[in-house]
Amino acid sequence: MSRRSFEITPELMLRAYRAGLFPMAESRWGDRLYWLDPELRGVLPLDAGFHLPRRLARTVLSGRFRVTADVDFASVIAGCAERAPGREDTWINPEIERLFGALHRQGYAHSIEVWAPDGRLVGGLYGVSLGGAFFGESMFSRERDASKVGLVHLVALLRLGGYTLLDTQFLTAHLAQFGAIEIPRADYKRRLAEAVEVPARWPRAVQPAVLAAEIRRLRAGLTETAPAAGGDGGTTR
Repeated sequence: MSRRSFEITPELMLRAYRAGLFPMAESRWGDRLYWLDPELRGVLPLDAGFHLPRRLARTVLSGRFRVTADVDFASVIAGCAERAPGREDTWINPEIERLFGALHRQGYAHSIEVWAPDGRLVGGLYGVSLGGAFFGESMFSRERDASKVGLVHLVALLRLGGYTLLDTQFLTAHLAQFGAIEIPRADYKRRLAEAVEVPARWPRAVQPAVLAAEIRRLRAGLTETAPAAGGDGGTTR
């Protein structure tokens, strides 16, 4: 971990991600950014190694939440930066928000939004996409299961888009329940080098039936994905 000694631009961010680095602020209102390159890297399988519990699968498919993609990126990253029980501070400062907002406008950063029936944003996550690699940055939840539902939708979308690597940066107990593991830095960078060359595409519009079928495949532990299909509107509207 090293202190920033020069201006970080969106272009530099992309080069850093391609090399296996990612930035974090020292605190929510701190003005220093650091580059991290952990010895052990968290990754979440996009194949049969992903574990989708039966109860959560029912919740995801029940329609209890409405899930969209890239509808309100700014609110998602703000939600990830806000205080929560057990998390009095975060690593997302205003400069991180600015940089990722710029990457979103350029088409490299994406968000998943989880909405309650009354229209409230109750959960979500965001990350960076390069080739067939997706770098998950942060998630938040204001209602039970909201962030988990968003994560399941993300994995289904990445599978449909042809992605091969989902980087979670670190391994947490929350992610371990879905099958996330830690791998050595060298192994991660080998996988990363292969993944960024994969011609994957972020799915901008997926028919609800196709997405639901892919989520059922996740629950069944199947490695193949549903046939690609487009549609109008957001991810699962």
